[in-house]
Amino acid sequence: MNIKHVGNVILAVKDLDKSLEFYHETIGLPIKNQRRAWVDLGASGALLSLHPASLTAAHIGSSIENGITIGFIVGDVKSAVEELRAQGVTIHRDIVEKDAGKNAVIRDPDDYLISLFEPNFEDKAEQTGGYQGFTPA
Repeated sequence: MNIKHVGNVILAVKDLDKSLEFYHETIGLPIKNQRRAWVDLGASGALLSLHPASLTAAHIGSSIENGITIGFIVGDVKSAVEELRAQGVTIHRDIVEKDAGKNAVIRDPDDYLISLFEPNFEDKAEQTGGYQGFTPA
């Protein structure tokens, strides 16, 4: 086997329109491809793909210890959490500081967990300017 890189993370969602609104409008991921029952979000690297969940299978997606967590790197986790809280997004775990950086966890409309991580830059040259929320200032 010769895997080149992660192509996408696929989420089965209860309401495709609601999840698309959350990931595209609220989080800000661009739509790369969209079909009737499948949406690819992202600009580069691995894509986040949404498709309708089974109507009969149980949905499990809200355990940090043994579930699925999607991780996003943000420029300023504090302003990102404030921005999301103001939009009514559920904060699963508020900001905690660790050696590697600051982290908070939110929930999407299907209760999937999303980690927002602001890394500590030991070498300040790695940080390319100021940041606000999800994007460079």
